[in-house]
Amino acid sequence: MPSLPVSQGHYRIATRLGDLIFTAGMTPRKDGVLIRKGKILNGTPVSDYRACVELAVQNALQAAQSQMTPGERISRVLNTTVYVAAEEGFEGHSKIADLASDHLFARLPEIEPGARTAVGVYTLPGNAPVEIALVVAVQSP
Repeated sequence: MPSLPVSQGHYRIATRLGDLIFTAGMTPRKDGVLIRKGKILNGTPVSDYRACVELAVQNALQAAQSQMTPGERISRVLNTTVYVAAEEGFEGHSKIADLASDHLFARLPEIEPGARTAVGVYTLPGNAPVEIALVVAVQSP
């Protein structure tokens, strides 16, 4: 099992209120190290960013699961926010976000998609190309 994401500052990777879990923004870090740095570039196929987007999603799921008790499951993904650090003129933010949605719902096929926001930003922490935050609802057995 991959290691649990570690906060890069003074915050928790996820917080829980009742049956809702809010994750911090998760970048594509493996064992605390970004697997890719730099902006998402015009002219580069979106599929070239799949691995880093999927790792950011996986980190967000792990952060959410860290707040769950044995037997609980994610019953709904209420919101996915995808921050995209792209060069000027990039217009494929929703396609980057689609990579996140596709991976999320491949991992949780019984759950319907929730709301999603794709936001273009100038930079992200550590020069990450993408950052993903989730809001999920959990259900006890």
